[in-house]
Amino acid sequence: MSIEALRTDDARFESIPDWPYQPRYVDDLVGYEGLRMHFVDEGPKETPVFLCLHGEPTWAYLYRRMIPVFLESGARVVAPDLFGFGRSDKPVADTTYTWDFHRESLLAFIEDLDLDDVTLVVQDWGGLLGLTVPVDMPERVSRLLIMNTTFAIGAEPTPGFVAWRDHVAKTPDLAVDRLMKRSCPHLSDAEASAYEAPFPGAEYKAGVRTFPALVPTSTDMEGVDVSRKAMKWWSDEFDGPSFMAIGEADPVLAAVMPAVRERINGCPEPLVLPEAGHFVQEWGEVVARSALDRWSG
Repeated sequence: MSIEALRTDDARFESIPDWPYQPRYVDDLVGYEGLRMHFVDEGPKETPVFLCLHGEPTWAYLYRRMIPVFLESGARVVAPDLFGFGRSDKPVADTTYTWDFHRESLLAFIEDLDLDDVTLVVQDWGGLLGLTVPVDMPERVSRLLIMNTTFAIGAEPTPGFVAWRDHVAKTPDLAVDRLMKRSCPHLSDAEASAYEAPFPGAEYKAGVRTFPALVPTSTDMEGVDVSRKAMKWWSDEFDGPSFMAIGEADPVLAAVMPAVRERINGCPEPLVLPEAGHFVQEWGEVVARSALDRWSG
């Protein structure tokens, strides 16, 4: 069954600052045939891979301050855009976007590229989804670099999240550039515009509109069961290196990160960034270097 989708014109990405990476695409993911997913893939192919997973409402560009640091270490870096975001195709119907739609596409992507010895680098929805990867692919995951996110186990939402979810529900043409500029005041206008580039109009923003409502905030929602299995895996079975960075100025997730840390076996004391907000990757160079230093020591 084909899915009606829009594709952002490549011209909108021509003036993106600090983004020299060649776009790569896959359009034959199992179960998603015909939908084109964009990804960055840099560095030697036969080396450990940093799999960088973005969230709402960003795309792989969010990792531009971290990718060079990972590449300097000699690693491979892969950073996909989830369907509905970045340079990936954007299904038109809001109803297309479900937890399973996104999670299964991520698993299909990892399988298609045959990624192994993976360091999961996650934040926001990149964590909600990415933390569940080991439920199906435990042998592929070696390390974890985790930033502001949580396990989607149906916990009661914070007032901050409810306010955000309600705001997005009432704003079908969310100004992504202005949102990013408010969250990360140090962004240049060109950098903020890079986050708006994927969305020429409201019809391209079904993913942006639907993601907040998909966060499991009750135990009967899609994603809770697999997230509970994932939390148990990270607590009981994971025995690799991990690193946590917390953007302390995040009004939604900063407060829950200590509880997340308790669920990750062996997770050391976090790097706390007082000025960083939700989008920790915008302070990402120090995060990436700190993680690599910790792991090399």
